[in-house]
Amino acid sequence: MKSKDKKTSKDDKQFVSALQVAKYAGVSRSAVSRAFTPGASVSAKKREKIMEAAEALGYQVNDLARGLLARKSRLVGLVVTNPELGYRSHLVAALTKALIQRGSVPIVINTGNTEEELVAAQKTLFGYRAEATIILSGSPPSSFVDLARRNGQPLIVLGRSETGADDVNIDNEGAGREAARFFLAGGAKRLGFAGAMSRTPTTIEREHGFRHEGELRGAEVMIGNGSNSNYSGGQEAAQQLFSGVKRPDAVFCVNDLVAFGLIDYITHHTNLTIPGDVSVIGFDDIPEAQWDAFNLTTFRQDAAVMAAHAVALLDQRESEPDRPPAHDRLTTELVIRGSTRNATAKSRSEPERIR
Repeated sequence: MKSKDKKTSKDDKQFVSALQVAKYAGVSRSAVSRAFTPGASVSAKKREKIMEAAEALGYQVNDLARGLLARKSRLVGLVVTNPELGYRSHLVAALTKALIQRGSVPIVINTGNTEEELVAAQKTLFGYRAEATIILSGSPPSSFVDLARRNGQPLIVLGRSETGADDVNIDNEGAGREAARFFLAGGAKRLGFAGAMSRTPTTIEREHGFRHEGELRGAEVMIGNGSNSNYSGGQEAAQQLFSGVKRPDAVFCVNDLVAFGLIDYITHHTNLTIPGDVSVIGFDDIPEAQWDAFNLTTFRQDAAVMAAHAVALLDQRESEPDRPPAHDRLTTELVIRGSTRNATAKSRSEPERIR
């Protein structure tokens, strides 16, 4: 009796096979395969018997194995560095949702931050013969792009541009110029930019647009770069910008996480107030930007919209594999809250939006 119980426990841990369904239904193994293959020849009565057996046993088709046999895995790799941080986490969530609705199977490949982690990530992604690759942000290196090309995969790049690849991008320079104009219209005299030493394409473009527009209009522009584009990087950038005799009275931050670090540094390590002494603009409009602790004026990137554009480009590439690379450009809106002097007379609960 004990032996039987042990056997049952072991069997319960195994996936139900098509052969077990065939035996349960009293049909051949090939009949089960045909029943689960759209358009395959099998009688209605036999299909019903097979489906009842599958339901009783809890059988599910092994889509991965079927896809590999058909040389189309339906896997789509999402390549990203630090997917848990800021806007990237929301973009990964939006992409996985959109890909599942499409019928794809998303796999998130975290490239890590070391050469060893990068090599492991590359082996994982291309070892599974993914149907396509989507690369997020500027952090994953170009070696991923080159390897994807050599493997003949459709490639979508988000937040950067790569030769020969479809991409979805934000008008980063335009947002930087708009931030400078907004500050100057509010009475700012000396501008600051809080960026990162990682120098990703988005950081470079936002800084360039902001600096060029500010200097074009006669303003002095100061630059502070943290080690990374995260909260601690924002604190480092703030220390650089506010430790000297000269200080900016308005700061554009490369993203919201940097803005949060900068705001906390100003609040807890200087005698300055926000927005009375310093106006702050971020970028992304992640949910925390609305928190009372920050009440951050920021440029909104809609993760769901970017994900929809990425999936649409993937569909287009699969239907027209030889067409030239497509370049989608998305606009942002400036959501005005209480971290800028221009917004002091406006309701905290009803932010103004500038398109």
